[in-house]
Amino acid sequence: MVRVMPVDRLTDDDIKEILAKYRRIALVGASPKPERDANDVMRYLLEHDYEVYPVNPRYEEVLGRKCYPSVLDIPDDIEIVDLFVRPEFTMDYVEQAIEKGAKVVWFQFRTYNRDAFKKAKEAGLIAVAHRCIKQEHVRLLGD
Repeated sequence: MVRVMPVDRLTDDDIKEILAKYRRIALVGASPKPERDANDVMRYLLEHDYEVYPVNPRYEEVLGRKCYPSVLDIPDDIEIVDLFVRPEFTMDYVEQAIEKGAKVVWFQFRTYNRDAFKKAKEAGLIAVAHRCIKQEHVRLLGD
C-alpha cells in the first residue's frame, strides 16, 4: 500500500508538535449550536486546556466565551487560526492570521482553498489542511 502525502506535507510528528506547542486558538466560524462541528471541536479543545477564542460576527458568546467579529478583534496573541468557514471565505481569515502574527492556519475538512493555503505558507505560517484538529488530537495525543 502506498501512502499518499497529505497536501500540507506535515508528518504526524509535525502535527503533534503543533498541538503540544500552540495553545491559543481563534476558532473561526464558531457556533453556539451543539449539532455543529465547530461547537463540538471548540468544546473538546476547551476540555483539553486550550485557550479558544470564538470568531463569528453573528454571535456575542459561544460556550460561555466572548465571541469576536474577526481574528483582529481578539485582544490577545493567537497562535492557531482554525477555520470552519467555506473555502471562498478563508482568504480573508488567512490575511487576518498573517496580520495578527499567528503561527498556524488550520483548514478543517471542506475548508481548503489552494490560494489561501499558498498565501499562508508564503507568509511563513504553518498551513494544515484536510484535517480536523480534534481528530488529530485524539489520534496523536489521546483523548
